[in-house]
Amino acid sequence: MKILFISDVYFPRINGVSTSIRTFVEQMQGLGHEVHLIAPDYALATQDESWVKRIPARSIYFDPEDKLMKSGEVLQRLPELKRERYDIVHIHTPFVAHYVGLKLARELHVPCVETYHTFFEDYLHHYLPWIPKPMARGVARMISKRQCNAVDAIVAPSKHMLDVLRGYGVKAKAEVVPTGLQMKSFNGADGKAFRERYAIPLARPMLLYVGRVAYEKNIEFLIEMLRVVVQEMPDVLLVITGEGPAEATLHKQTRQLGLSNNVKFIGYLDRERELNACYQAADLFVFASKSETQGLVLLEAMAQATPVVAIAELGTASILVNGEGALIAPDDIHGFAEKVKHLLMYPEERFELGVRARAYALDKWTALRQAERMVQFYEEVIHAKANPSHCNSLPVMQKHVVID
Repeated sequence: MKILFISDVYFPRINGVSTSIRTFVEQMQGLGHEVHLIAPDYALATQDESWVKRIPARSIYFDPEDKLMKSGEVLQRLPELKRERYDIVHIHTPFVAHYVGLKLARELHVPCVETYHTFFEDYLHHYLPWIPKPMARGVARMISKRQCNAVDAIVAPSKHMLDVLRGYGVKAKAEVVPTGLQMKSFNGADGKAFRERYAIPLARPMLLYVGRVAYEKNIEFLIEMLRVVVQEMPDVLLVITGEGPAEATLHKQTRQLGLSNNVKFIGYLDRERELNACYQAADLFVFASKSETQGLVLLEAMAQATPVVAIAELGTASILVNGEGALIAPDDIHGFAEKVKHLLMYPEERFELGVRARAYALDKWTALRQAERMVQFYEEVIHAKANPSHCNSLPVMQKHVVID
C-alpha cells in the first residue's frame, strides 16, 4: 500500500503527534508499505528522512514553536504527487494540513482519513484567552464536528476520545487505534548516569514530567501538589522536561511557592540518547493532564519500569489500570500528593509496581500491533470508497479498540 501522511507538525518539533507519526511510519515500512509525509520546513538543519517532503512555512505569532505550511506550495507539488499513485491520504492535524489534505485526496481520487490527536475543546481557550472559555469550547466543538464529517473516516487514539466526537455529532466511519510503543522504548538505559549529568543526587526522591510545557498539560497542578509533598519530604525533586508556552508562568509559580530548589526544568531531551535514561532515573512519573487523547508518555515511563501516578481522564483513562504499573489519583492536590508520598515511602511497593508497569506495556501496547490495525482500517476505508452502494446497505457499526 502507498500512503500519504500530511501534518502541520513533525520533528524537529517534539510532541505527541510527531512521535505518533514516526512510530506508525516506521512500523508500516517494516510491514512493506510505502509512506510519505508532507510537513513544515522549520528552517533548521535536520537529517530528514527520505520520505519527508518539507514545505516552506510561516511563523505563528502566538506560538513561535510551530509553523504554518504555505498551502500554495503544497498544491504546486500536485503533479509530482499524482505520479506517486497513492492509495489513501491520512491527515494528522486540523490546520493547513486538514484543508490541503482534503483537496489532495479529491485531486488524487483516493479516500481521506484523519486522526483526531488533540482534544481542542480543552485546548483552544489557552491560546485565545480573549475569547470567553464557554465560547471557545463551543467553537472547538463546531470546528471538530465539521472537519471530522468532511473526511471519509476518523481515527481516534482512545475510545473515550471517540465517544466525545460522537457526542459532537460526528457521523463519519471511525476506528480506535492508539499509538503503540516502539521496542526501543524498552531498551536498557543508565538512570544513574542521567542523574549525575544533571547533578541530581542518587538518593534524592525524583518525580518526573515529560512532555510539552503547555497550559493544557496542567503542570501547575503538579507544582501545587509538590508543595504538599515537600512538607513531609523536603528533599523531593520534580524534574520537568520539554519546552512550551507555559514555561515562564511555571517558573514564576515555582518561585512564588518557594519551590525553586525542588523543581528542575531541563528542556527537551534527545529521544534516542537521553529519554529512556530520564525515565529510568525517576522514582515516579507524575501526570495531571486532562486533555490527552492518549498519553503516550505514560507508556514510555512504564516501559522503563517507572511507576505512574496520574489523573485518569479522557485518553489516559484508556491506558491506566490501577495497580497495573500505575496508581490512579483523584483530581485533587492533596489526594494526588497522598498517592505520591505513599509510593515514595514504600520502595518495595514502588519497585513491584514498576515491574508490573513494564510487563503491562510490553504485553498490551507494542507499536507493531497498532500499525497492523491501522493498515486494516485503511483497507476497509478504501473498499468502502470503491463500493459506496454496497457499504451503504450494511448496518453502521462503531468499532471499539481491542488490545491483544
